[in-house]
Amino acid sequence: MYYQTDTSSYWYEVHGEGIPVVLLHGFTGSTATWQHFIEQQDKKLQIITIDLPGHGRTKTKEAVTMEICCRDLAQLFRLLQLETLHLLGYSMGGRTALSFAILYPEMIETLILESASPGLMTAEERKMRVKKDELLAQKIEQDGLVSFINFWQDIPLFQTQKALPIHVQQMIRTERLSQTEQGLADSLRFMGTGKQPSWWKKLNTFKQPVLLMAGSLDSKFVAVNQKMKNSMELSELVIVENAGHAIHIEKPAIFGTLVSEYIISKQ
Repeated sequence: MYYQTDTSSYWYEVHGEGIPVVLLHGFTGSTATWQHFIEQQDKKLQIITIDLPGHGRTKTKEAVTMEICCRDLAQLFRLLQLETLHLLGYSMGGRTALSFAILYPEMIETLILESASPGLMTAEERKMRVKKDELLAQKIEQDGLVSFINFWQDIPLFQTQKALPIHVQQMIRTERLSQTEQGLADSLRFMGTGKQPSWWKKLNTFKQPVLLMAGSLDSKFVAVNQKMKNSMELSELVIVENAGHAIHIEKPAIFGTLVSEYIISKQ
């Protein structure tokens, strides 16, 4: 279904009944990334998935920043009569989920972050990342989607996915190829890690339960999440063994159990 705001037309899906949990995908992803998780759940959860700006079937009329996206999500959740909810985000979707939680803490029951970060600590780091993401956006526009996806799937962050069954790798590639050049470029320019606010100094203000997850083979995000845990009062950190960045794809059964049991335990 579509939800219209003044900036965008958001595609969202509602699956099942039960405890409402919203899932936000990563860069080059879409609602399709959660299909296995949806199929795993035995009517315990009502799963709401959303295509973020620049991705999937969501269409934007103008630039959507992280703050605007969070405002739009708050409007959608109110439309769905979700006064409070469990919010889960992966990678870029994790940055979005954390941003939403900091901006709208009263709407969060639990926050679940998979391979996520609060952004970059210093202004200099953010400035450098904006430049890097602009070059990447130009690469997408100039070289085209297929060339970019060929490049993107080979970056070190996703090397562990080379060990996945061929049909799973093909599923991931198909999802990435379903995007548009302009959508991905806009996402980097307006919702990239360098462009979004840094939430490091705000982490200690968030007082709801938080589940942090990182794959043991994803050393960068293990380190980031260990620092996050130290700053978030009610947080738990789970390091999933023999998993890389995309735990929900690389270890789907473990991921599904961790998430569902955590949510149910907090009811």
